[in-house]
Amino acid sequence: MQTKSAQNQKKEPYLYVVATPIGNLEDMTFRAIRTLKEVSLIAAEDTRHTSKLLSYYQITTPVISCHEHNEESRINIIVDKLSQGFDVALVSDAGTPLISDPGYRVVKGVVEAGFQVIPIPGACAAIAGLSVSALPTDSFIFSGFLNKKQARRKSELEALKITKSTIIFYESPHRLVALIEDILSVMGDRPAMVAREITKYYEEYLRGRLSYILESLKSRVSIKGECALFVGSHSDTNNEIFSIESSDIDHLIITALESSEIKPSKLAKSISQKYNLPRSEVYERILDLQSKNL
Repeated sequence: MQTKSAQNQKKEPYLYVVATPIGNLEDMTFRAIRTLKEVSLIAAEDTRHTSKLLSYYQITTPVISCHEHNEESRINIIVDKLSQGFDVALVSDAGTPLISDPGYRVVKGVVEAGFQVIPIPGACAAIAGLSVSALPTDSFIFSGFLNKKQARRKSELEALKITKSTIIFYESPHRLVALIEDILSVMGDRPAMVAREITKYYEEYLRGRLSYILESLKSRVSIKGECALFVGSHSDTNNEIFSIESSDIDHLIITALESSEIKPSKLAKSISQKYNLPRSEVYERILDLQSKNL
């Protein structure tokens, strides 16, 4: 394990690629905090956004912007600092830099200049969501944001159709429904999960077939927050967690209500736990069916 004293003995300067929280500010590692305090300069995707994090942890290191529009011009500044023997840190607005964020050109430029680039691991929405998706994790493909134009997006999905790995997408909330509709038309009704607002106050994990998730999202007035979509391969279709259909849920509810005096809240808890469905939506469905069968 490399300690602070050991790092102080090193002579060559490093560019540190530092992961920051994706929502909850407490998801910052001790090493990341120390690194941001000790480097001579922080290159940030958005200085205003990063300043809130630095203020929270009382970090006073100088900051410069480094985003997709000025990344090329920042390489010289960063390499110049490293040439003087100073360490530099690279951060994005949230999560691990370069994962659907700018920074690739900086890292490439620093490596080509002969300097070391060291990762400071931490939060990553793709990995955090994958770990609770209930989908296979032994092999996965990160596709990030697909093309905004439907024709090109469908072409990209066609290329992913035959993969046997879990696929991870990032998408804005106002385009999420359109993405799921395209995946359904290209890949079929696969098991999936939408992770929304990971680590934040209103975080949500919606699991089920793509058709179920689509129906659920379309019933909402709006969809807000950062979203990640996890889609299983065609070989995951027999996964019991995702095999329940809306009609099957209704049958389970009606049968349970007719055969016992179970409370709606207890029934909702049982069904949601067994099939990984949102308890609130199951509960609302129970009340709806109860009113129709009175």
